[in-house]
Amino acid sequence: MKFKIISLILMVMLSVQGVFATPFQADARTKRIPAGTKFTLKFLNPITSAGGVKADFSAIMLTDQTAETDVILPSGSVVRGAIGRIVPAKRFSKGPIVYLDFDHVVTPNGRQVPLSMAVVGRTDLTTDGGITTTRGYWDAVKANGRKTKEITKNAIDWADYTFDNAAARYTMVTLSAIGGGIGGGAYFVYDSIADMIRKGEDVSLPAGEIMNVILVEPIDVPVI
Repeated sequence: MKFKIISLILMVMLSVQGVFATPFQADARTKRIPAGTKFTLKFLNPITSAGGVKADFSAIMLTDQTAETDVILPSGSVVRGAIGRIVPAKRFSKGPIVYLDFDHVVTPNGRQVPLSMAVVGRTDLTTDGGITTTRGYWDAVKANGRKTKEITKNAIDWADYTFDNAAARYTMVTLSAIGGGIGGGAYFVYDSIADMIRKGEDVSLPAGEIMNVILVEPIDVPVI
């Protein structure tokens, strides 16, 4: 008797499961977004290498993703992920490297679709797709060179805008150029030596950062 009751319960459960499963399978539709598709994202959380914390992040899509006549991922759709790995900063001004792992996108009907993305189009990218500040000593030296030119230019501009008399302006512009060159040169030498010792600055991207990414693999998005 006990065996018959258990068998009856199992039969009822299987029947109910079949009733609910069949309509879902019949109605389910997906649209594919191919690999290589570009997304523009706006980050809702800051991204930083400080502390070495592998924090989660969320971003929203700024453009619609369409297939044929359907908008399958509208702008405002949420993409979630986490900092996957942080390579610490090193001496000789080598900056840390932050690698972002994009986990899933939330579809309009509330489903979470796994995805794989890669960051593109940034000047601070490493060859393997990480985000950094300086790649090493040579980057730091080039930055010092730009700062040296800025110091000299500011000194010349100050003299040019300060003096109305042509002779005085010519004299002061010349002196400012010399002084700015000396000051900028001293800065360049001092900071270039310091850059041999110091570590690169932390990666720090604020909330609201706009970033372009591409799909590494295609995704099939359920549509209503």
